[in-house]
Amino acid sequence: MIIFDLICADGEHRFEGWFGSSKDYAEQQDRGLLDCPVCGSKNIAKAAMAPNLARKGNQEPAATKPVDNPSVPQVTKPVSNRVAVPAEYQKMIGKLVKAQEKMLANSEWVGDKFADRARDIHYGDADEKPIHGTASQEEVADLAEEGIAALPLPLPVLPPKSKN
Repeated sequence: MIIFDLICADGEHRFEGWFGSSKDYAEQQDRGLLDCPVCGSKNIAKAAMAPNLARKGNQEPAATKPVDNPSVPQVTKPVSNRVAVPAEYQKMIGKLVKAQEKMLANSEWVGDKFADRARDIHYGDADEKPIHGTASQEEVADLAEEGIAALPLPLPVLPPKSKN
């Protein structure tokens, strides 16, 4: 897995993207599969990133100075060696993870056939049941024009076959 810092050129929103390789990123970019999670823009590029280098085995970690400002949330546990997340954010994300897991527990993964399956269910050609999968912004817009609701999940979902 490789993590890129991405930026939306339209709204300057920064976010992370996880890819199997640089080639996967390039292919998804070429196919128009990348979009901003904040505004939906397809104008996405890699943001400047500092390399994530491990320190030498004989070096001590740098001491961190505590923040004296009480309005700044105190970080309790880093998510990675690049970003520290305040405890209250960790709790919120944990609740969001549990809520999404509960939502998807009885939902069927349909992969890139989401738009077709949503139409089949909407028009009565398939049994009504919760589904989740992937769809392009264009497919979601087409569904909306047909009166078919499709909402993005708050967190990324790994296809069932890709899980360890």
